[in-house]
Amino acid sequence: MPGRPIPLVTKEIYHIFNRGIDHRCTFTDKKAFIRTMKVINFYRFAFPPTSLSSFLRLSRLRQSDILNNLQAKNKTLVEIISYCLMPNHFHFLLKQNRENGIAKFMSNFQNSYTRYFNIRQNRTGPLFLDQFKAIHLQNDEQLLHISRYIHLNPYSSFIVKRLNEIELYPWSSFPEYLGKKKGFCNLDLVLSFFKKKEEYAKFVFDQAGYQRHLETIKHLTLEGS
Repeated sequence: MPGRPIPLVTKEIYHIFNRGIDHRCTFTDKKAFIRTMKVINFYRFAFPPTSLSSFLRLSRLRQSDILNNLQAKNKTLVEIISYCLMPNHFHFLLKQNRENGIAKFMSNFQNSYTRYFNIRQNRTGPLFLDQFKAIHLQNDEQLLHISRYIHLNPYSSFIVKRLNEIELYPWSSFPEYLGKKKGFCNLDLVLSFFKKKEEYAKFVFDQAGYQRHLETIKHLTLEGS
């Protein structure tokens, strides 16, 4: 596997994304999405006291106690600022909290979900592209732009038809930002630039038509090449 073109530096923020090999669908149904959310929430921590399989056999109350304890001790590999899971790819906005934190989180996440997927689908081999993409964010403007880009993904990719549907898209952090669900993201970095959540929602929505137009052009270009 070729070396990474940019280093992943602790305390820096990165846009991380990857897709299924051959553009295949990786998150095939609601059960798969739910499992993915559990995997992400578990492996963002540096030192879980148990394996994921053992953790998932515990009661919901015990699971919650373990996660809350890890969060209180700040034992995280990464801070998840925003995310979006799509049928054949995913996006994260991550702050690395420990040396090699992003690499370890991504390895644990992708390997764990691939094992789960392969068992369900009776297949073998890799599911995601070998090396995830990483873009280092240089300033606050990029932070806000990428957060908006990630949250608009279901609309710009025509997974949902109406813009307001992204407010309740369950496999994205956008509902967290609007206070419509609880989650595991650090919202403060982005929301600190807005007086209230509604202003952030407007910031996202105002770019929706343009981003969807760009996505349409991209698909037309790819299909014509």
